[in-house]
Amino acid sequence: MNARRVSYVAAGTLTVEDVKTAPPPAGHVRIDVAYTGICGTDLHVYHGAMDARVDPPGVIGHEMSGRVAQTGPGVTGWQPGDHVTVMPLAACGQCPACRAGHSHICHRLVFIGIDADGSLQSSWTVPADTLVRLPDDLRLDHAALVEPTAVAVHDVRRAALEPGEKALVVGGGPIGLLIAVVARRSGADVLLVEPDPYRRSVAESLGLTALPPGTDDFTDALARWSDGAGAAVAFEVSGAAAGVTTAVDSLATRGRLVQVAIHPQPREISLHRFFWRELTLIGARLYERGDFETAVALIAGGDIPAETLISRIEPLDRVVRAFEALESGDGVMKVLIDCRSAEAGGAR
Repeated sequence: MNARRVSYVAAGTLTVEDVKTAPPPAGHVRIDVAYTGICGTDLHVYHGAMDARVDPPGVIGHEMSGRVAQTGPGVTGWQPGDHVTVMPLAACGQCPACRAGHSHICHRLVFIGIDADGSLQSSWTVPADTLVRLPDDLRLDHAALVEPTAVAVHDVRRAALEPGEKALVVGGGPIGLLIAVVARRSGADVLLVEPDPYRRSVAESLGLTALPPGTDDFTDALARWSDGAGAAVAFEVSGAAAGVTTAVDSLATRGRLVQVAIHPQPREISLHRFFWRELTLIGARLYERGDFETAVALIAGGDIPAETLISRIEPLDRVVRAFEALESGDGVMKVLIDCRSAEAGGAR
């Protein structure tokens, strides 16, 4: 049986090729991938910024949904046809983080889709213990948002948000919007700051208040919203130096800064502000299985606006166009790749 896959070959170069499928080895499951979402990390790979981790030709992609096609020897609890997503983490189980119960930040973590072949292919073999079950009636295009939703769930959980607390989200891309939605559902009063008018319009369509940063309108709105105190929690999701400054400057006394975005370069931060207001910095990386299961429940329950967040779906053969659309940011939020073979087709 043949399958199709996208390989990262070099900076700016992706190839689509036919490959033969093989039976899964012991402890593994082969999945017929339905949809794969592409994200900012995938764009970094595409531009060659992660060549130290991706071994060309490597298959990227980690936000996905699909159906079990075949199980390997020793696999129990899974049957062909089961709807699944994958928590793309493989931990060593022996390092200090794993021994302390924090395997999601294993010192030798293998992130599947970066450090090992990912889901931008029609047939994908993964360890059975990475599978997360999906309800049979959950649309598979919507289910491709489970992984980014799990990020948001983990971030909000790390923040220890209390009902009624003021939560500022700095950055209105897909993860920022998901954090805002999850935080609001937890009972927080949410304000989002985002420079891009399109992203603000999407946030506003979801009933969120969204303002551009660095304006008198934002400063005045922040003061009114928080009664002059500032935000109890600020989620920094922008990945920009200015976003860090906005988040820190907007925090109330003893506020918590949750650092979500990846900053590959060191950033200046006002330690005096941290000292003066007794602020707390919280790192938030990846997710745990419970976060994935919560994300599945939120999407299946209609709490996540999947239809609004998915801007377009492209077939596997047009993956480069999909990457270009995501990078342009022009009226695009989340782009999915339809990884199904022509004969698989079927309903979403």
